[in-house]
This record gives sequence, structure tokens and C-alpha cells, in this order.
Amino acid sequence: MTEALGMLLTIAILLVVAIAVIVVIVAVYSRMPLEKKYESAGGGLGGSFEAVWMPSAHEAGMERDRQTKRTAPAPSPGDPPSRIDGDRITIDL
Repeated sequence: MTEALGMLLTIAILLVVAIAVIVVIVAVYSRMPLEKKYESAGGGLGGSFEAVWMPSAHEAGMERDRQTKRTAPAPSPGDPPSRIDGDRITIDL
């Protein structure tokens, strides 16, 4: 009887620890600014949590991705050349 009780207690403690770890990960991830969330390559894993618990942040991320994929307008032939500052090219509109 004591062995079964000890095993059940051990399983219960492990489940509580696992749930606590998941809750802490979700809480830390949800409070992180959007700029920090997308710096690493793990955005795909956290995207599912974001879509469920923060739909507005998920929609903002989708809009940011849409705007990032848009191409810059090509300059007309008579326009002055663009400025190059280090590794950035600035096109004046």
C-alpha cells in the first residue's frame, strides 16, 4: 500500500512540475515584446501559443510579415541616385 501511495505521489509531483514549467514558458513568452519574439528562429513554435492566447499580436505579426515582403518601388530614370549608408540603401520618394 505504501509503495502505491509513494508512486502516485511521485507521479503527481512530476505532473505539477511539468505543468508549472509550461505555464512559466507561456507567461514569459506572452510578455515579451514583438521585436524580441521574432529575433530567434523559434518563432514557429511560439506562433501557435500566440495565435491562441494573443490573437491581436498574431494578427500584428502577420501584417508585419506582409509589409516586410512588399518590394520597394523602383526609381524613375530621372530620379537622383539613392543614398547608401553602410549596409542600408535609402530611396527617397
